[in-house]
Amino acid sequence: MQLSLGIDTGGTYTDAVLYHDEHGVIAKAKSLTTRHDLAIGIAGAVGSVLSSAATPASDIALVSLSTTLATNALVEGRGGRVALVFIGFGGNDAERAGLGEAMQGDPLIRLAGGHNPQGDALALLDIETLSREATRVAPTVSGFAVTAQFATRNPEHEIAARDLLRELTGLPVTCGHELSAKLNGPRRALTSVLNARLIGLITGLIAAAEAIMAQHRIDAPLMVVRGDGALMSAAVAKTRPIETILSGPAASLVGAAYLTGVSDAIVSDIGGTTTDVALVEGGVPRLDERGATVGGFQTMVEAVAMTTVGLGGDSEITVSIAGAGPALVLGPRRVVPICMVAVDHPELVHRILDQQLLTDIPGEHDARFVLPITDAGASSSGLDDGEVQLLGRARAGVMAVGALVRGHADVKRLDRLVSRGLLMLSAFTPTDASHVLGDHLAFDRGAAAKAARLVARKRDLLGRRVAPGDHELAAWVIATLQRRSAEIVFDVALGIDGFEGKQLSRQPLMAASLEGRRGIVDVAARLTVPIVGLGASAGIYYPDVAALLRTEGVIPADADVANAIGAVVGRVSTHHDVYVSQPARGRFRVHHVPDGSGSLDDVSTFEQARVVATRYATAEALRLADIAGAADAQVLVTEVVNTAHVEGEEFFVDATITARASGRPRLTR
Repeated sequence: MQLSLGIDTGGTYTDAVLYHDEHGVIAKAKSLTTRHDLAIGIAGAVGSVLSSAATPASDIALVSLSTTLATNALVEGRGGRVALVFIGFGGNDAERAGLGEAMQGDPLIRLAGGHNPQGDALALLDIETLSREATRVAPTVSGFAVTAQFATRNPEHEIAARDLLRELTGLPVTCGHELSAKLNGPRRALTSVLNARLIGLITGLIAAAEAIMAQHRIDAPLMVVRGDGALMSAAVAKTRPIETILSGPAASLVGAAYLTGVSDAIVSDIGGTTTDVALVEGGVPRLDERGATVGGFQTMVEAVAMTTVGLGGDSEITVSIAGAGPALVLGPRRVVPICMVAVDHPELVHRILDQQLLTDIPGEHDARFVLPITDAGASSSGLDDGEVQLLGRARAGVMAVGALVRGHADVKRLDRLVSRGLLMLSAFTPTDASHVLGDHLAFDRGAAAKAARLVARKRDLLGRRVAPGDHELAAWVIATLQRRSAEIVFDVALGIDGFEGKQLSRQPLMAASLEGRRGIVDVAARLTVPIVGLGASAGIYYPDVAALLRTEGVIPADADVANAIGAVVGRVSTHHDVYVSQPARGRFRVHHVPDGSGSLDDVSTFEQARVVATRYATAEALRLADIAGAADAQVLVTEVVNTAHVEGEEFFVDATITARASGRPRLTR
């Protein structure tokens, strides 16, 4: 039996699934994601899924991985030190598109060269300066990024610089024209820099995944999910890691479309940390035409148009008593659920919760614990003396917050240490609430119930309890999460429909619809497409979310591992654009340099240009698909022709011929 192994590294869990094209899910498993070393979580999930499957590892013919590594690294500012070779640009161009901030003080090598919009060289490439500066900075960097003015019209200077750098230094080199065919040199340079910075990280992850495969004697191709949901070989991912940003959310959309068969739907994937919402149109994810934005940087990477909100099963719950009545606030910070900590530390957690319940007066820090993090890859540099002392006390082991902090100043210090990733908090969460109600029983229900009673007895401004008991508090939490989820989906849908503004779902009319208010006017807004709920807890929350949105709710049977399924059922897809310009009347130029020689094809008619451009685009798309691991790729060619009308006459402006090649991954057997 020929199986596929799908792996997804989420913010809380790493999922693994063994999948058969005809029989569906054969086995599935979860392991806690180890963010400081993703390979540990991957090894745990793969080991568990292979142990639970009554089939040999030799049956696995494909392994596919979706990863949060690139996204998290860009958000956290991690990655290698790189040098940017900036060819033919002006003095202020490096400050555009956030390029200066992205460089983080890394070397910037400015060179003469570059081209004009027609692909003609503006100046000779300054090889002498490049050789001297590259030799000087090479010992201090892990790679180079190369971007030249109008390289998408003629990449000869980028190619020449790339070849020289590889020869001189032996280091990885990223060229801007290889990542995007769009104009905007500074943003292309930004994308190149971020890509070069990620190469070492993704290479290490892929090596770890390959080692895990070798340990289990899995002889199969390793694929990686791109941010648009397509697959690429591990070899390509090592050179283009920037394309894996939003890999996990993209895999969930592909998995949702595959599992449900829906053509058009809103997909909402709720995890432990976040909720990701996006649109599937015609069975494929809707892409962000502007390019993916991650860590505040607007890249030129094609990726799913995704809205991510800090709302999940592990969201921190706080009770606000500032208004007329108590209100629940969920997230955006993730904490470890009480019921989960109690599994690893049952005696300590129950003893502290019982002690807190014995007192008549609610404590500010009841049902809250501090967890030391053994190795989170976070830096303790820059801490003041008070923070250092607090961190030292906290590293003694799991303890109640009330036993750690010694005043309001310590509370602020604790928050800073948590935000720096040096400590974690445990508190009451929606996951705990689900345990109290009996909807989810994976961990310690008794600890969750005790924590719920402690939170429920907190007092409002009039001295009244915020909830009568643990069940009432838990029901309030789940209802609040469902309402917030519905608001998020409505806001995304309204944005897709072109309505501008923040939190439109909380405007009076939309709020009246969500609350089901009926008076003389029946205010009712609804989604016109179904909502697909994904995630381990989707079956608990999303039937009621769909009811609030007055639409059909679809919860796939394997919603808890949809991301991992999406990783293996996707297709390899590549594309190549060939630009056609008209430098002069009666002369059409095809901007494609297949051999790196710098020659451009000039022909006398657009029909001739179309034929040449289609041939080049098709050949290159098929070549890229083969490198990316596609088997028997099929090609679809489209074109966009821009014209202008002047005094009643139509004039050719330019055209782009695009060839898209796609196919299922190539298997070893």
